[in-house]
Amino acid sequence: MLNLKIVHEVAIETTKITSMVYLILVGATIFSSIFRGFGGEELIENLLTGLPGGVVSATIIVMLLIFLLGFILDFIEITFMVVPLIGPVLLAMGLDPIWLGVMIAINLQTSFLTPPFGFSLFYLRSVAPPEVETSDIYKGVAPFVVLQLLLLLLLAFQPGLATWLPSILNQ
Repeated sequence: MLNLKIVHEVAIETTKITSMVYLILVGATIFSSIFRGFGGEELIENLLTGLPGGVVSATIIVMLLIFLLGFILDFIEITFMVVPLIGPVLLAMGLDPIWLGVMIAINLQTSFLTPPFGFSLFYLRSVAPPEVETSDIYKGVAPFVVLQLLLLLLLAFQPGLATWLPSILNQ
């Protein structure tokens, strides 16, 4: 039953969680600013533009990095710390911003479903009944991980799948 005590407890918990998220955002912004101030942005640009294979190898490296970071960081940290550092470089190399955004989003979702540290798996574990074992959850998400990896490959070879609707809406 909803009463004033429950509303108060929910408000306190919501305030705590919101404060934590904002602290993460502030920390990510400070990190990015300091990183840029010490020339990190130029270092990343030189690293990515100097890779053999050009934009293709740079995109593969970035996607792999984001996938691995998705094991240990939440999407907020990756979005506010990594994407502002690698995004401008990849866009300057000629990638479509919509396609890149879709690829990053699907990549992050895939990494959040991937054991052993997938955040979505922990969320699912917290709401699953006690008789459902963690190994069952890992086995259950495997087809979704495979499908999302196939989708990433499909989008890599057919970028028009992600950009055709926005291009029609811009006309």
